[in-house]
Amino acid sequence: MGTITRRDFVKGAAAASVLLGTSKTSWAKANDRVRVAVLGINGRGKSHISGFEGLKDVEVATLCDPDSRLFKPRVYEFFTRREKPEPKVEQDLRKVLEDKDIDAISIATPNHWHSLATIWACQAGKDVYVEKPMTHNIYEGRKVLEAAKKYGRVVQHGTQLRSSEGFQEGIRLLNEGLIGDDVYMARCVCYKWRPSIGKGHPGHPPDGLDWNIWQGPAQEEPFMVNDKGDGIYVHYFWHWVWAYGNGDIGNQGVHQLDAARWGLGVDVPYRCASMGGMFLWDDAKEIFNVSSSSFMFKGKDGKDKMMTLEVRPWCTNDEAGGTSFGVIFYGSNGYMTFPNYDGYRAYEGKDGKLVKENFKGG
Repeated sequence: MGTITRRDFVKGAAAASVLLGTSKTSWAKANDRVRVAVLGINGRGKSHISGFEGLKDVEVATLCDPDSRLFKPRVYEFFTRREKPEPKVEQDLRKVLEDKDIDAISIATPNHWHSLATIWACQAGKDVYVEKPMTHNIYEGRKVLEAAKKYGRVVQHGTQLRSSEGFQEGIRLLNEGLIGDDVYMARCVCYKWRPSIGKGHPGHPPDGLDWNIWQGPAQEEPFMVNDKGDGIYVHYFWHWVWAYGNGDIGNQGVHQLDAARWGLGVDVPYRCASMGGMFLWDDAKEIFNVSSSSFMFKGKDGKDKMMTLEVRPWCTNDEAGGTSFGVIFYGSNGYMTFPNYDGYRAYEGKDGKLVKENFKGG
């Protein structure tokens, strides 16, 4: 295929909105088998494949990724060795969207593709499950909502904590007053160890990787190679490059921020401040690896609520059991910790007596 520029992507999206006009559901009856295409089949994409394959009324019909080197191992891991029909494989997501037999799209691409792929899928008459973060900014988020409404599509934004039975129970008990009637603060922590990604220099992308499609709507840049493997971007270090990722605030912290707002029962902050920088390593990361952010909200009762997020290496949060990520809620009679994706612990009084815990997962 020819070179794709940012203008080509914008023109393509505009043309699709004119050509498609209206859309209709591509499966005839509610009990028909839903055919899903997974976009992005490394990292989170593997979880998407596994999750859909576990649903009896769903068929993973297509795997799509700009890196064709992933096709053989993914097809073998999830289909061939399990004696299941093998899906189609495709590097270009536009060809997947043209497939009338695909009912829904599951998006696990790098972050910079999330919003445009969602909009295109809606225009093509597909329902969408899209990984966090859905967008890079508020404008993109509004356009995703407009597309879902205009084309009558179901779009679900994936923040996995919401599906955990243990988490759901914990938030319910929090709101019922388990640690007091006045829950005034939520502290989010992300203390994952992120080592140096090395220095990069322009080079050739590995055979099998369509670098043009991988970049998609982002500004065109040369592929950067280093001594860490395939390069600065593929398949994980892109999280720390502004054009493609959001650092650990958008990679891990988004889960904790979502849970904190959920527990506090708040929406948009009326005041926020954030400070951060680059520490420990002189490498190719562009996005700060250490940061501290604070947010102030008005609760439903009119009282102020505070939320903080701290991102840095090293685990030093004893109150949450030394976890590398999690949320801690503080109330008038104790505190609750949600130290992973699966559940909670509640502590009461000044002595911090453990009064309840549950890790059901989900």
